[in-house]
Amino acid sequence: MEKKVILVVDDEEHILDLLEYNLQKENYAVLRAGDGEQGLKLLREEQVDLVLLDWMLPGIDGMEVLRQIRREKRFLHLPVIMLTARGEEIDKVLGLELGADDYISKPFGVRELLARVKAHLRRSAWERPQAQEEAGDAKNILRLGELVVDYGARELWVRGKKVPLSRKEFELLYLLASHRNQVFGREQLLDLIWGYEYMGETRTVDVHIRNLRRKIEEEPEQPIYIQTVRGVGYKLV
Repeated sequence: MEKKVILVVDDEEHILDLLEYNLQKENYAVLRAGDGEQGLKLLREEQVDLVLLDWMLPGIDGMEVLRQIRREKRFLHLPVIMLTARGEEIDKVLGLELGADDYISKPFGVRELLARVKAHLRRSAWERPQAQEEAGDAKNILRLGELVVDYGARELWVRGKKVPLSRKEFELLYLLASHRNQVFGREQLLDLIWGYEYMGETRTVDVHIRNLRRKIEEEPEQPIYIQTVRGVGYKLV
């Protein structure tokens, strides 16, 4: 079995050493980059399965690296986990809005980081063949009012226009759309979509729901499709 390749982009040598050592112990291949330019170069030259990306980098910062990754269609569904020492909630929200799949605050626990890496890789490996098998299958095209959710093509159409979604936004929307009127708790969504046990990061779910509302609702502040069930979670009606 081929090793999964993890690209680690961080300007702190000891962090690179720590991550490389522990990832290799788990039988991952590791590519190292000390700045954003080098990280993007490696990403475009090598086959990469997941990126661990630091926020604070010399030259172009992690947010700009993330923007450039998500601009390229071939990397649209590449799992990207942000590493940040910045504790403010707005910073984490911004990363998620730009297309990060997850974030881990420094200092981080190695076991937690490895669990999240494994979870994102597991979901990514499952999705690729699943999408190929189901491409073109009309049963996997959901029509909800002015929305068309095409699982096989991984596409969303809103009022006749194609709307780009990040990988996690699409997964979240498809889950809700294929279980209409079913209420999902935040912790449940976190586990189903992000694939790791609840670790208190339900803000991740809220940010992705807000992003989806901006893209599918005519009035995001008064949503028609994705409804909040107070004290519980969300449902799509």
